[in-house]
Amino acid sequence: MHIKSKVYNNTLYVILCGELDEHSATHTRLTLDEAFSGRGFGQVIIDLSELEFMDSTGIGVLIGRYKKMKSKNIPIYIANPSTHAEKIFKMTGLYEIMPKIV
Repeated sequence: MHIKSKVYNNTLYVILCGELDEHSATHTRLTLDEAFSGRGFGQVIIDLSELEFMDSTGIGVLIGRYKKMKSKNIPIYIANPSTHAEKIFKMTGLYEIMPKIV
């Protein structure tokens, strides 16, 4: 798993690249927590265009980050989901808490 992030115009942009599963969950969680602890943004956009695979552990990582940001009143949006991620987000109802943007 490789994670890229940057803040631009009050938005933290995060790109998840690779596989978000049991093997990469700890690294992903720690890296996202570090990025989310920064300042200068009022919303988060997570780009999933380069996410090749995600399992239930990955879902848990994203829900945990959602809860952290919700406590700070900072919304998270999902952009460019891969076909695999799109299926998971629709099946689990994750789009209800982290809406997809175009």
